[in-house]
This record gives sequence, structure tokens and C-alpha cells, in this order.
Amino acid sequence: MRRQPVANQQTVRRHRPMYRVVLLIGLLLLLGLVVMYAIGPQRANLLNFAYGSDYSDNFFFNKQLISVIVSLVAFSACAILPHELFTKKFAKQLFLAGLILSILLVFLGAVLHLPFAGETNGAYRWFYIGGFSFQPSELLKFGSLVFIAGLLGRRVKQGKINDVNETLLPIGIIMAISLFVVVVLQKDLGTGVSLIAIVLSMIVVSGMRAKLVWQIIAALAVIGVIFIVSTPHRMDRMSTYFQGDTDISAVNDGDGYHIQQAKIAIGSGGLFGLGIGNSVQSTGYLPEAINDSIFAILGETFGFVGLVIILLLFTGLLLSLLMVAARLPDMGLRLVVAGVFGWVGSHVILNVAAMTGLAPLTGIPLPLLSYGGTSMLFIAAALGLAFQLSRWTTHSVVEERSDYVEDSSSRRRIGRTRYASDRGL
Repeated sequence: MRRQPVANQQTVRRHRPMYRVVLLIGLLLLLGLVVMYAIGPQRANLLNFAYGSDYSDNFFFNKQLISVIVSLVAFSACAILPHELFTKKFAKQLFLAGLILSILLVFLGAVLHLPFAGETNGAYRWFYIGGFSFQPSELLKFGSLVFIAGLLGRRVKQGKINDVNETLLPIGIIMAISLFVVVVLQKDLGTGVSLIAIVLSMIVVSGMRAKLVWQIIAALAVIGVIFIVSTPHRMDRMSTYFQGDTDISAVNDGDGYHIQQAKIAIGSGGLFGLGIGNSVQSTGYLPEAINDSIFAILGETFGFVGLVIILLLFTGLLLSLLMVAARLPDMGLRLVVAGVFGWVGSHVILNVAAMTGLAPLTGIPLPLLSYGGTSMLFIAAALGLAFQLSRWTTHSVVEERSDYVEDSSSRRRIGRTRYASDRGL
């Protein structure tokens, strides 16, 4: 594989990757399968009774197992194939594919009313084909990650990271179009928040001036408020969140009921949980028990201690991503890993906050644990890319300085490169 040039004129050799990333991902995926095996039959019985469906007891577990296998294939592909395929050669194509498919989904559903363009409460977010579903906005996240990371990386190398016309304007146009599609057309604020988290993480790591970063954050905050106040159902969610448990009518219906049942699930788990297969809330009390509310079910099953362990697994994964990003000498690749950190981190924080009543419901799944293939597929692909890039790190945090000094006739190197081998887990 081609050697990567680094900022301080040293050459980084390919070395062992950070295998703890694989270990942490594997533990989370395994935990998700165990919980799905336990609560899948309850979910199937509920749907069969309520809607006259004919789901088998193992239907949801089998679907989740397929999603895990496909996600592991995606992880392996992004970990093995040359990263230039994703970060350079096809970055723009991946972004455009996600954007076009997201627009096409809305057109096919809202205009042509085709049955495979799934509609839920007036929102079109899924393609349904042959018993499987696909959410194009997840591809848009992955495409935005690699495309914007490459753009920002080039601007850093050109010394134009703070240039309004060369950097901020193109990024602003890309984000404006993407947010319009997912937040306005698809009515998916959660995906919009994830996109913002991905891009903000990369902007912060890029070294852009703090004043510009804060101006961007302020502008995004204003846009977020506009999106919320201009949409009745989002205003209802915010109202429910701020009223908390004081409004009895809200607690007994809609988002208030959802949050209340999530708290009951976590509280009933106590210190060590009710045990696998003993969940009560998954029998129909807690909405989206296998999807967005899986964290609450995990709390009911494994208790407070179990939730702490799960959060420690995610913390270990996020810290590993930060370590990889800090030790990558190539700015473009560093920004890719920073974006993956923002993607996974935003999902974990917003999902956990929503289930504990610390934030409004956003519909964001818990990475690697929630039921659903598309989100897991592209998060696994992004993590696979970060895992591959951990082969190209230096031993210590990269500093923006030169390790060369000039004498009267030549350059003499004053330091030696040390390589990260990550011999332990």
C-alpha cells in the first residue's frame, strides 16, 4: 500500500491497527443480539395480537443477525480496501448518491405515491423492497463524512481553512442542501443533528479560528430554532420536554408517555436488572422498544450496573477514535476519524439523554445496539474506515512543527519517527 506523507516530513509505515476498536464493537454487537433474542418474541406477539401479523418468535432476532453480518462485511470492506477509494476517489460520488436517493425517495413517495417509498406520519425516510428497508439519509451521512473531510483537509494544506469564500461558503452550501433534504423534506431532525455533529467535529479538529467556529455554532443554533418553531410536531416535543411530569395529559399521551415509560423501564431494572427475558416494558408499554428505546430496555434487563458497563464500552470506543485522530499526521484522514467520533458520539449522547428525560426525543438510534440495518451498516462502515486508518498513526500525538533544522549546507533530522503498534488491546 502507498506510504502516506506526513506534516513533519517523516514517513509513516503501515503497522498493526488498534484492535481494541474491533473488540469494543464486537462486544456491543453481541450484547445487542442477546437483548434482541430476549425481547424479539414479545415484540412479535404484540404485533401479531394488535395488527393480525404473523411474525415468528425469532423474526426480529433473525433480522438483527442479518444486519450484524452485513455490517461486519461493511466494516471489513472499509478496513481492508484502500482508504483512498472512500476518502478520495469516490468521496463525491458517495455524497451525491446519498443526496440524490434521499430526494428521490421523497419524490417517489409524496408525488408518485409508490408503495416502496415508505411513509410514516407524512415523512418519507425508507425504501421498502422485498422485506428489507433502506434509509438513504444514512448513506448521506457517510458520504458527507468523507467528502467534507477531504475538502477541509485540502483547505488546511493550502492554508485556506479560515477563508470564507474557499472554505466556509462551499461547506455552508453543502450543509444547507443536505439539511433541507433531511430536515424539511424528510422531516428527520435527528439525522440533521447527526450531520451537524459530524461536520462540527471536523471543523473543530481542522484548526479553524475559534471566532469562526463560534459564529458557525451560533448560526446553526438560530437555524435549529427556526426549524423547531416552524413545525408544530417539533414544538409539541419541546413543550412536552419542558413541561416534564407536570402535565398529566402529556404524560399519558405522545412523547410524554414515551419518556415516562422509558424512565419506568430504567427504574424497574434497579441495580442489577430483571434479567434476560424478564422485561415487562417491551411487552407493549414502551414505544419503539427494539429501536430508539433499546437503552431503556437494556436498563430494565441489566440494571444500573449494566448501563454503566455499556456506557463504558461506548466511552472506550470514542476515546479510541480520539486517540487515532490525534495521531494521524495527514489532516484529511484525521478529519475522517474526527467525523466518525462526532457521528457515534452524537447518537450515543442524544439517545441516552432522550431515554433519561435529559433531552427531547429525536428518533436517533443507539449505535450497534438498536434494531435496524441501515444505521448499523453505515456506522460499521465508518468505524471500519477509522480502524484501517489506525494503521497509519504515529506513536505520539502529532504536533504541527518541523523536525528538521537547517545548517549551512544541509538539513539534519533532529528526531526519529516512532510508530504506533498498539501491541496490547
